Amino acid sequence: YRRSIVVGADPGVLELWRGGEDHLVVRAHLPHWEELVHVVHRARRIASLDFDLDEPASHLARDPTIGPLLETRPGLRPPGTWDAFETGVRAIIGQQVTLAHANTIAGRLVEQLGTRVPGLEPLGLTHTFPSAATLAGADLDGLGLTPARAHGIGLFARAVAEDAVRLDRSIGLDPLIASITALDGLGPWTAHYLALRLGEPDACPTTDLALRRALPRRAAAALDDLA
Repeated sequence: YRRSIVVGADPGVLELWRGGEDHLVVRAHLPHWEELVHVVHRARRIASLDFDLDEPASHLARDPTIGPLLETRPGLRPPGTWDAFETGVRAIIGQQVTLAHANTIAGRLVEQLGTRVPGLEPLGLTHTFPSAATLAGADLDGLGLTPARAHGIGLFARAVAEDAVRLDRSIGLDPLIASITALDGLGPWTAHYLALRLGEPDACPTTDLALRRALPRRAAAALDDLA
């Protein structure tokens, strides 16, 4: 896994790869080392390495649907994120479109509105992701977004820039969900998906179509009780 990052106001690159059965290796290309500990902590969050698996596993192991999956894949955990704002924007872009289409649109957005960083081409990178302040006032025409998606990204970016939506884990799940779903066009799926990527253990995108199709009818019906 390799991506561009911004530490303070300076660009850098972060790389992660499997170092063995029980650990990952991180390599950071940084212009300075003052925030190295912070960078390592955030890198751990990408793979949710500090996610407490014991409690959910103890409950779900008894479930006839999920229990066998846990036994087959011990240690499986939800993916985290380096940049929650970026993840939120990508979630909005990806609503009701294929992954390939969403990646194409996200690439256009970064190329048009992100900051180009010279010298990253050998690593397969070119830009850093645009900030919330940048996207809050940006013209998103020509990217392939529907008007509703473009409007949603603008509202989300403005809310994050103005601290109306807080993505720093300083508030609980319910206030986070409420702040996101208060924005026009952003519903429970987007809010819970983003909360799950932030590490909220009780977040659950119960309306996710793929999730419902993957579960037996009894288990899918139980999702309605969680909504």
